[in-house]
Amino acid sequence: MRRAALLCLLLATTSPAWAQEKPAAKGPDHREQMKAEAEAAWAKPPVEEAAAVSKGAVTVGGQRIAYTATAGTLTIRDDDGKPTASYFYTAYTRDGAARDGRPVTFFYNGGPGSPTIWLHMGSFAPVRVTTANPEYIRPAPYGFGPNPDSLIDKSDLVFIDALGAGWSRPLGDKTGKDFWGVDQDADGFARAILRYTSKFDRWPSPKFLFGESYGTLRNPVVAAKLEEAGLSLNGMVQFSTIMNYGVRQPGYDQNFLTLFPTMAATAWYHNRLQNRPADLPAFIAEVRAFTSGPYAAALAKGSAISAEEKAAIAKKMSEYTGISEAYILRADLRLTLPRFQTELLRDRRLAVGRLDSRYLLNVTDANADSPSDDPASTAVTGAFVATFQDYATRVLGYKTDMPYRMTARGPGFDWDWKHRTPDGSGTHLMPNSAVDLAYTMRTNPYLKVLFINGYYDFATPFYGAEFDVNHMLLDPQLQKNIHFTYYDAGHMVYLNPTTLPQMHRDLSAWYDDALRAAASSRPPARPEAKAAQN
Repeated sequence: MRRAALLCLLLATTSPAWAQEKPAAKGPDHREQMKAEAEAAWAKPPVEEAAAVSKGAVTVGGQRIAYTATAGTLTIRDDDGKPTASYFYTAYTRDGAARDGRPVTFFYNGGPGSPTIWLHMGSFAPVRVTTANPEYIRPAPYGFGPNPDSLIDKSDLVFIDALGAGWSRPLGDKTGKDFWGVDQDADGFARAILRYTSKFDRWPSPKFLFGESYGTLRNPVVAAKLEEAGLSLNGMVQFSTIMNYGVRQPGYDQNFLTLFPTMAATAWYHNRLQNRPADLPAFIAEVRAFTSGPYAAALAKGSAISAEEKAAIAKKMSEYTGISEAYILRADLRLTLPRFQTELLRDRRLAVGRLDSRYLLNVTDANADSPSDDPASTAVTGAFVATFQDYATRVLGYKTDMPYRMTARGPGFDWDWKHRTPDGSGTHLMPNSAVDLAYTMRTNPYLKVLFINGYYDFATPFYGAEFDVNHMLLDPQLQKNIHFTYYDAGHMVYLNPTTLPQMHRDLSAWYDDALRAAASSRPPARPEAKAAQN
């Protein structure tokens, strides 16, 4: 009995300890709650296509044109119908125009990885940022308003952001890497254009591409993909062109040739020539002849060139660029762009811009061999970004919590430069989409191509575009479909407001020519069909 009593006493005294050792009930996990709240508030691209529609009007050539603006997204899908990406676009369509004969033009900038804010806010949309020539735009408030040089009088306009830039984003399990490459990027844009064409019933409309900078490398690749999908283009605008990255590899002399006429134009503009010609185009024609003739022959000889020929070439180069013969000889006749930028106006402690060599940068170190910044870029960025952010939300009415990305570049951005050509000739490790353009022009002999060039553009020099076109080996009849224009401006030709009216006139004439060519190619109707129409 005593042992039983002791056992009961022991159990009674230890029971509370046992109770305390039992696991306590869990309270709320604040980390999980915060994670759930963040997931719920995550601004994601819409799978269902969004659209904000507004109305506007602009006067072009004395004619008031009413238009509809649509800011929204295009959902592209893979061949199985699975959504893969959401592309942001802004479209301007002329009210009351019949869609069958009304052209539609698709615009995009370059980078690669840039949104289409520059072409949208600066060139041929019905609205435009006010720019000076060539000056830094002062901080806010910025000038912005109707664009009297808009192309809305000739074509409906669709501006599309690249994937990962602006408000364009991948969907589902896709990431930016699935679109960041020459062929991947072009495939995405081609699908976005096909989606717009189907969504808005634009298959009967004449269709054009308008690319700037890397967008001009993209244009021929997209055109070939569209052709394969059954969409034949009427025209293509190559605005500040770079189609060939292969010649820019170290060890090749072609890029020194490509840059030289722009160096001469820059020296002419800044009055660094001893006997400065009065006429720039005539001067450039002379420099072209020297570049493709004596200069190209001299570089081709490499170290085998004689001292006498080398001295003679250096003397001529100095006359055309204002750079001393001694400096050119020390560089073995090969002037790199950064060194030219800092050497031309070194005595004034100034460097010239890359995108537009009319813009100047005060250098910290007068002995520097390269500029620390590109003044042509920083001069306008603030005005374009601020104006678009306000315009998109307040006027276009597009609402989203997603940030508008000024570039797709960042962690994880690694562009795939390999390119498979449509003619079956193989894979380029560095692309040359002039091959694609030649292929598409042979496939579609009515395709018209316009090259728009600024004399002071070092990013995509005009001589490079001329070289690539001359090596497309087109027959004379197809060569007639290619046209070049030149302006007193740099990479973003539209920053010079005095060039816009002339560009509009040139583009208007070119559109008319492209549409006439399309009309002339239409087979005549059979007699019984004509009778039925009557």
